[in-house]
Amino acid sequence: MPHSGRGPRRQRILLIDDHPLFVESLDIALSRAGYDVRQAEVPESPGRLASLMAQVSRSRPGIVLLDLDLGQFGDGARLIPSLVQSGCAVVVVTADLDQARWGRCLAEGARKVLSKGARLNEILAVLRRIDSGLPVLAPGEREDLLRHWHERQFRHQHIQARLELLTNREAEVLGNLTLGRTVREIASRSFVSEATVRTQVKSILAKLEVSSQLAAVGLAHQVDWRSPVD
Repeated sequence: MPHSGRGPRRQRILLIDDHPLFVESLDIALSRAGYDVRQAEVPESPGRLASLMAQVSRSRPGIVLLDLDLGQFGDGARLIPSLVQSGCAVVVVTADLDQARWGRCLAEGARKVLSKGARLNEILAVLRRIDSGLPVLAPGEREDLLRHWHERQFRHQHIQARLELLTNREAEVLGNLTLGRTVREIASRSFVSEATVRTQVKSILAKLEVSSQLAAVGLAHQVDWRSPVD
């Protein structure tokens, strides 16, 4: 009986990662395991989201293996909702071990988050379970990671609320502190006395409920606070 030329359909996997060695190694390993592997070209601008999603549309993958830290393109987590909406099963493979960040990925619709330190067999096992329509999260794993994410959101909301208590002038002073400027430099730039700036710094610390300028700057960075100065 002649061979029809048709074998079992190979699941198509798209790799979105900006680390060439890791991508090439994963491509080879997954191809040998029988998958149809494609590599996305990660844009160098965070504004090129549409360009990256156009690549996804052309590739039509069933599964996307996604890194979170995509160089100049930025945070890969922002791709997850669009990837899920397009019908892809998203598996995050990241070097970041931040459990709250992993929880965010699951909240956005990712099926699983794996460490780049995981063994290849662990990645393959997750892909096979997705192929078979089986769950890929351990009992309690989703709830635990989401708890980390929700706790961080609560902390960030508290910090944001405190930052909103700052007057315009206090926000400018904090902005200067985040840029590494001293009280003397801030006073000189603002044409006020150092005593005035110190009074403003004291008010900032009280409103943010911290005891040092370094801690105030740390809170601003935690929530990606946008400084009104440059």
